[in-house]
Amino acid sequence: MDTIQQRLLEEVADLHDVPEGAYNLRANGKSIGRNTTANIDIQSKPDGSGIDIRIKDGTTNESVHIPVVLSESGLKETVYNDFFIGENCDVLIVAGCGIDNCGNQDSQHNGIHRFYVGKNSRVRYVEKHYGSGDGSGKRILDPVTEVYQEEGSTVEMEMAQIKGVDSTERTTLAELKEGAKLVVRERLMTHGEQHALSVYKVCLNGDGSSADVVSRSVARDTSYQKFDACIVGNAACSGHTECDSIIMDSGRILAVPSLEANNIDAALVHEAAIGKIAGDQLIKLMTLGLTEAEAEEQIINGFLK
Repeated sequence: MDTIQQRLLEEVADLHDVPEGAYNLRANGKSIGRNTTANIDIQSKPDGSGIDIRIKDGTTNESVHIPVVLSESGLKETVYNDFFIGENCDVLIVAGCGIDNCGNQDSQHNGIHRFYVGKNSRVRYVEKHYGSGDGSGKRILDPVTEVYQEEGSTVEMEMAQIKGVDSTERTTLAELKEGAKLVVRERLMTHGEQHALSVYKVCLNGDGSSADVVSRSVARDTSYQKFDACIVGNAACSGHTECDSIIMDSGRILAVPSLEANNIDAALVHEAAIGKIAGDQLIKLMTLGLTEAEAEEQIINGFLK
């Protein structure tokens, strides 16, 4: 990899070297490195459109890294990655995509990830998006994540997009069986004329299933965000969605809650708070010697952690 690709990998996957455990590294539309373990197998799909990751029953304390980087202007791709996680597993999966575009053509990566999570397994999934480059071409990311959880499984998802992505449409679909749990923490910042759409549809199909979907975001300049979260309660379950956002300059944010209860014991809640940074917060930090701009950055950095 060249220095640009290495920098992108550090941004999206915190990788400063080849990761331990299983991994598949992809750059400019090609696989540039792969490793499997005794418990985690990675195979290319026959048609070359992506990879299949198979994790054996009982696999614990192991990780899979599958980051993607693009440094060629005008490159557009859609990749399908399927994860088959066995029963009684406890694993970390790190994905993410970084695009550096210094040209005048749009660059785009669409990662379609499908997770089939076995009974009583726990999966922590981290997906970070990042854009850089001084070209006029856009950096576009339109990921789709599908999660199918068996009984007693837990999936914790960390979705972060903090810088440089001109356009994104993130779609997350989930279906949970009895006792399954889904936790999503989304962090998002847009600036300039960027726009970001986040769509979640979670179907709680089993008794005792639960979902907690929280988005924290900041919209600066003239950027636009839409958070569209739907939870469907088809059983005795509990669901919660939350949009907690800061608007600055001429930024705009739309929160669209959708709760559908199809069972008398479905308990579903949505919360939303959107507004500017409170003046007393700025004043308090400025009395410590910070400029207004520095005080704003301190508040935003703490807010998005």
